Amino acid sequence: MGVAIVLPGPADFTAWRNAARGLVAAGIAPEQAEWRVTGDNPGLFAAGPPPNATPAGAFRVPRAFLELAEIAIRHRDGERFALLYRALWRVTQGEPALMQVATDPDIVRLTAMAKAVRRDAHKMHAFVRFRQVETEAGIRHVAWFEPEHHIEEAEAGFFVRRFAALRWSIVTPRRSVHWDGQEIAFGPGGSRAEVPPDDAVEPLWRAYYAAIFNPARLKPGAMRAEMPRKYWRNMPETAEIPRLMAEAPRRVAEMVARGGAAPNPRPQRMRPPAQPEAPSGVGEGMDLLDTHADPEAALAALLRELAARPDLPDFARRATQPVFGEGPIGARLMFVGEQPGDEEDIQGRPFVGPAGRLFDRALAEAGVPRDEAYVTNAVKHFKFTPTGKRRLHQSPDAGDIAHYRPFLLREVGLVRPRLLVALGATALRALTGKALRVMKTRGTVIDGPEGLPLFATVHPSFLLRVPDQDAQAREYARFVEDLRTAAARA
Repeated sequence: MGVAIVLPGPADFTAWRNAARGLVAAGIAPEQAEWRVTGDNPGLFAAGPPPNATPAGAFRVPRAFLELAEIAIRHRDGERFALLYRALWRVTQGEPALMQVATDPDIVRLTAMAKAVRRDAHKMHAFVRFRQVETEAGIRHVAWFEPEHHIEEAEAGFFVRRFAALRWSIVTPRRSVHWDGQEIAFGPGGSRAEVPPDDAVEPLWRAYYAAIFNPARLKPGAMRAEMPRKYWRNMPETAEIPRLMAEAPRRVAEMVARGGAAPNPRPQRMRPPAQPEAPSGVGEGMDLLDTHADPEAALAALLRELAARPDLPDFARRATQPVFGEGPIGARLMFVGEQPGDEEDIQGRPFVGPAGRLFDRALAEAGVPRDEAYVTNAVKHFKFTPTGKRRLHQSPDAGDIAHYRPFLLREVGLVRPRLLVALGATALRALTGKALRVMKTRGTVIDGPEGLPLFATVHPSFLLRVPDQDAQAREYARFVEDLRTAAARA
């Protein structure tokens, strides 16, 4: 007779891991274990409770397995628990290098499951649309979403971080997620009828979407791939798509007939609105990585969104303005620094101060024209300590980096460079989400956000702080060589 393991939830990785650890310790082979979730019907064959085994000795599994298992367990495949346990059993029973065998059927299947879960999470981030609802406790923003997999609890943190100042609920057929501004709560699933079809702000959102729609970049195939029709009924802007597509050929012809205007050599910088408005309930889940959006307009919208956020850090309110990046969309190289400095804060442009001028010189020596690269910072406001008439630079802390990271990642998704270059520890942490050592990572290519390759080097301000002239010359030459290497790898 086998054993039955009943898990409390369909994606409870902690419960699965604890149960699997006990089964391995008791010597229970995969074919002897029956996995199910509370409420599921028992299997056809009799199965008893799992043994209360005390491990005779600890065993270790590769971190890669744990990371893969924590995501793959959210897949809707009913065999996911058994598949994960079979892989764990093999790892602990003589195949410690199993994770390195990319063609193994179990690893192939688990990897595909994890990829599907990540894709579903991306869709949830992109296509959730909140509507405002009047309640006795005040305004609540409510959204309906139909995930393919069990991702509601895992992705709740994304929406908490992004919309911490709002009171919201996301309703799905299986689970509901609720945020009251202080605590997250989960409840049973619901129906689409619980979410209003529209609200008073929806016409404004549709007008905004129509305004940023670029007919010259219309790619229906890419739109359908990125935004499947199953999500259209949840998204107000989709009502505009047929009209916009039908008008695209005429609008493109008119654009060609008008011709292009010469670029303004001194573009007017954007300033934060004098009276920041609360974020609109419509389109709160808008993903600026959508391929049908005009990236330049989306970057401008991202800047306006940042300027209007009510939860900015105190130092951001003392800064002159937010400073986003500059450079061409689709640049081969995207350089990410720490934060704007004094001159950047005043001019509203990145890398125009002393470190920026040194950076420009190094780029030129490395054969990288600055106007062909995209340059930005991880933190978008100048953090400083006022000292008389001077403003002394103050390094961002981990909380500052985490606050601005969603904006940086959306900026990366809009630019879509071939290679990301992290200039210094702050940029490296913002792009990877980890506290990595620059000198240990320097000169190597690692995985960055959205699977983009990431190259790390020092920040140009580091060169300004080297006191010895000979050492400064050596470090500068090494920095130039890093830039050459990055350009070659891009």
